[in-house]
Amino acid sequence: MSKSKVISTDDILATLCHSVTEVLSSASGNNISYSAMVQKISRTCMRPDIGCFVLFDGGFTGLVVTNFSAQAAMEIYGDYLRNMGMPENELAKSHLSDDVANVLGELMNQIVGDFTKKVREQLHTSISQNQPKMMAINKQVQISVDTALDRPQARRVTFTTQSQNIFYLELAMDKTEFIKMHDFDISEAVDPDEIIANTRAEQQTKVKQQQEVDQDIDDDFMENLGL
Repeated sequence: MSKSKVISTDDILATLCHSVTEVLSSASGNNISYSAMVQKISRTCMRPDIGCFVLFDGGFTGLVVTNFSAQAAMEIYGDYLRNMGMPENELAKSHLSDDVANVLGELMNQIVGDFTKKVREQLHTSISQNQPKMMAINKQVQISVDTALDRPQARRVTFTTQSQNIFYLELAMDKTEFIKMHDFDISEAVDPDEIIANTRAEQQTKVKQQQEVDQDIDDDFMENLGL
């Protein structure tokens, strides 16, 4: 009998960390990495300079908190908008700007969206999340999941930007295990833009091939006429 594979809370945390690095690195062109060492903590907190929290529910319940230093927030914000083609003179100059909070909130929304997709594909369960709440703060604020957790666990992971600025991710959720009873294929995510691009390329190839056939017919016809 084959041994069942068990996916733990820390495996779920690793999936979340991958979503953070993949989304932020892709969106900003900034090389984001995270520490191989994970810290066990007793509670989750929003900390200065910019904090964000997201609640998720469904197959399991939890809370995700991200805490950015002003330097890390401005680096990611600036790199993202420059990557989008925003002129330098239109960028906010302070992490207290609403524009910085809005951009980081949108990036956090993309991160959690990517995470929920991975959970659906890899664990065959579904979770939903609320809209991320991002705000600049100057004092530590303790927050918790608004539900009873039987065996709550909390973890803290350190992330580093390309310019060596630091931000943190904290995860609180009930201790849980997913046990893989039998093998299954993980479906690949469907990218609508890729499908459209491939379809357009196929159509262009068909048109080019048809034009070449028509040209060959015309050449043969003219050759038969002795022209």
